[in-house]
Amino acid sequence: MTEMEINDNSFLRQFETKVDGHLAKIEYSSQERKVFLTKLVIPEEIEQEGFKETFIKAVLHHIQEQNLRVVPTSPHIAGFLRKNRQYKEMLPVGIRI
Repeated sequence: MTEMEINDNSFLRQFETKVDGHLAKIEYSSQERKVFLTKLVIPEEIEQEGFKETFIKAVLHHIQEQNLRVVPTSPHIAGFLRKNRQYKEMLPVGIRI
């Protein structure tokens, strides 16, 4: 995976990355050591093959480094976690997708 710089914009509650001047983001809310990933926004101009997965992986890695749990409420992110079971350990106890 190519290294992608993830910015945690806590004021707007979103993880961001810029690609060719366009901003891709995953909006979130947090509560009690859990991060709820609520919305994935990727501009059409940067929707090339594989970008979405790379971006989600980079955000999950960023969250994992902080020892936080993740709750995917966005259908795109939940679908990604369903296909990539190696991230299952990041889900809080009792949460299944």
